[in-house]
Amino acid sequence: MTPNNRKKAIAMKYDDNQEYVPKITAKGTGRTAENILKKAAEHNIPIQEDASLAELLSELNINEKIPEELYQAVAEVFAFIYRIDEQRSETIQK
Repeated sequence: MTPNNRKKAIAMKYDDNQEYVPKITAKGTGRTAENILKKAAEHNIPIQEDASLAELLSELNINEKIPEELYQAVAEVFAFIYRIDEQRSETIQK
């Protein structure tokens, strides 16, 4: 596997009480990416795979806000997470 084909993982955070724009909280490739994904799974954080978005977001620094040109793509990720959370809540309530 060449360095360009290594697995990438990006963690983002959005708290509308503190910030108006999501920001990068962790990122990495290879083993670091695997550790990010492992921690997400341990904490039941939904994971969405999107190699092209990960590639774009990997260019940002940790704590950097998401640029406006990526808002639509990132909004789709957060919508995905919201749907997963809703499904989990419905399952727990049953």
